[in-house]
Amino acid sequence: MALTKVKKSEVISEVTELLNASKLTVVAKFEGTGVKALQGLRRDAKTEGTKIKVVKNRLVIQALKGSDKFKDTDSSAIEGMLLYAFNSEDEVAPAKSLHTFAKTNPTLKFVGGYTAEGLFISAEEVKALAILPGKKQMLAGILNTLNSPVRGVMSGLSGNLTGILSGLEAKATN
Repeated sequence: MALTKVKKSEVISEVTELLNASKLTVVAKFEGTGVKALQGLRRDAKTEGTKIKVVKNRLVIQALKGSDKFKDTDSSAIEGMLLYAFNSEDEVAPAKSLHTFAKTNPTLKFVGGYTAEGLFISAEEVKALAILPGKKQMLAGILNTLNSPVRGVMSGLSGNLTGILSGLEAKATN
């Protein structure tokens, strides 16, 4: 069903808004992927804060040109049956969601992505980002690293205190 001009302008403004708010927008070909599989992808990606949209390429190109950040960005890779994954909270989540989905559905292929700075990155760079740990995992790793010296000091003091108390108890009983 054809979109009216009003609907098209609404879609363009929505995509422009999503592009501007997103820390990373991943573009992927989904030709040959079933509807149920795409619904599952949307559901799984939503839990990580990623929004999956299938939009006509012409409308996405117009949204890119209509945005100050993306107006000079290369849009030559936008051709074929594409889906777009947006996330305004995590830089890695859209790539990670699509990468996880692509493991079970090999019909999904990365095309590239748009960064928050307005740059187009290649499919290989998106794959490299997908392998990185997510924001939560990285924060947990940093906190664990920062906490480990404290934990070591506490266990050392605990061992020394136990030794002192055992020595005092032995002295008191003698």
